[in-house]
Amino acid sequence: MNKIIITIDGWSSCGKSTLAKQLAKKLGYIYIDSGAMYRAITLYFLRNHIDWTNDISVSDALSNIQLAFIFNHESNQYEIHLNHENVEWLIRDLVVAEKVSEIAAVGLIRKFAVAQQQLMGKEKGIVMDGRDIGTTVFPDAALKIFMTADILIRVERRYKEMHDKNPNITLEEVKNNLSHRDYIDSNREVSPLKMAKDAILIDNSHLNMEEQLTIALQLVENLV
Repeated sequence: MNKIIITIDGWSSCGKSTLAKQLAKKLGYIYIDSGAMYRAITLYFLRNHIDWTNDISVSDALSNIQLAFIFNHESNQYEIHLNHENVEWLIRDLVVAEKVSEIAAVGLIRKFAVAQQQLMGKEKGIVMDGRDIGTTVFPDAALKIFMTADILIRVERRYKEMHDKNPNITLEEVKNNLSHRDYIDSNREVSPLKMAKDAILIDNSHLNMEEQLTIALQLVENLV
């Protein structure tokens, strides 16, 4: 079976990563979380107090950033490493979540990340999720999926995910964070979030994980 590139784009907390991981595992593909790349870059910028509004500061910072996805046999999944440090859980913090869309909107940063993502997909056999994967990173991907879900359902999902790590977080904080990210993602000048013309829409507001995986696998089967 010929390996292909599968892109999964969509709004925050609509199950992109969950589906991408399931699909990659089922197909024996490599899963690449583009959002984790931007979160890792954001973590570096916050840690080192980098001014992301200054092009020179951004360029200097990016030259010192190395990103890699390394398989963790304990968690049985690929995890993001920033300069040889596993930051998979550190990047899920609300402090990072509050700034990632703003930092990811910077042109130089997107150019840096896209170049790395395209390199990772050179051999195909990957599932990559994000916000501009089917439109900018891999416009010629064989299968493009765009995911959405009702905003209230997305807020509940993100709240449950973040509450486990930060019991003090409120539903209102999560809702405000998601709304803010949605606005920036869809209004940024460089590679705004939008559905590719040849993408297939999956609304998983009322689908469970098994149901959405079945739909995605059928889409793959129709191609290969």
